[in-house]
Amino acid sequence: MNTPSPAAAERTVTVAVADLDRFCRDVLRAAGGDPATVDAVARAIMHGSRLGVDSHGVRLLDHYVTVLTGGRVNPRPDMAVVDETGAVASLDADHGHGALATYTAMNHAMGLARRFGIGAVAIRNSSHFGPAGAFALAAAEAGLIGLVMCNSDSFVRLHDGAAPFHGTNPIACAVPVAEGRPWLLDMATSTIPYNRMLLFRSLGRPLPAGAASGADGIDTQDAEQAAMLAPVGGTFGFKGAGLAGLIEILSAGLSGMRLSFDILPMGGPDFRTPREMGAFVLAIQPGAFVEPAMFHDAVRRYRDALRQSRPRSDAVVLAPGDREWAEADRRQGSGVPIDPTTEQAFERLARDLAVAPPTWRRGP
Repeated sequence: MNTPSPAAAERTVTVAVADLDRFCRDVLRAAGGDPATVDAVARAIMHGSRLGVDSHGVRLLDHYVTVLTGGRVNPRPDMAVVDETGAVASLDADHGHGALATYTAMNHAMGLARRFGIGAVAIRNSSHFGPAGAFALAAAEAGLIGLVMCNSDSFVRLHDGAAPFHGTNPIACAVPVAEGRPWLLDMATSTIPYNRMLLFRSLGRPLPAGAASGADGIDTQDAEQAAMLAPVGGTFGFKGAGLAGLIEILSAGLSGMRLSFDILPMGGPDFRTPREMGAFVLAIQPGAFVEPAMFHDAVRRYRDALRQSRPRSDAVVLAPGDREWAEADRRQGSGVPIDPTTEQAFERLARDLAVAPPTWRRGP
């Protein structure tokens, strides 16, 4: 489960949620994004920043402007559903932004699920999509189960490996809960996401032990020296590597897109060539399998029993999403914390694109 940055409480610069959303939309519009792209990208990265998933929140805005203006991402794509057969379809994203592609694919998958009970859509010719949980949540908010995954460029070693092989290959699942907010799992199959490593660099903080390796394959906690991440699982990292492989097959294999080791690096230096990435989404209509009341009762009882399970000393047991929803409530009032690198990027974007900057809140 994605968790807020451990340094969130130490930051002293914040921006109100509404103002941050306004700024992101103004910047994306000034960068040439069409209305659908602007809405999808802002919606996705604001999901990350509202819920405390800062690695995949508004700190991605600067990168997205680079790829939208540089040619890697088509700012005005003509996306189309192709090769549809029953409950299965493919979406050609026309090298548009991954957030727009994935919201579009999930919307189509939900329509299929309402007809057939289940809907699966493979996405081709896409790009980095941001926080996977944003797209799974779209299904849960409509009363369906949503599952989302994608592969990405190689930056994660195999278990006992000493070279990058898989991408961080995230997976997210959201489940509607009749009484309360959705059950929300959003995780990378690496120990931490790539963008969280960049966030630690910006904050000047050491990485968690066992999270990353240097170019020699030896573990390091220096974010500046990290050349690859470890698969989730620690001593049992073969589990994370195997799960990453499953995501690789469903995302690249079913879409005909590039495998992780064939995808151009997210960080460049080539920001002109489309990355030809794939992704996979699944929507499930619970009522197609069991009486809705029975399903919702089971999910509620499971969630409640999980929360009430006896914790270890000085710990709290949480259901997937509990931490994120609590952080969203807190940030709605206190604002979204902004790391130093992102603050500098925002000031530059405001100046270069002639956009009104956000209003900074400074203080303890």
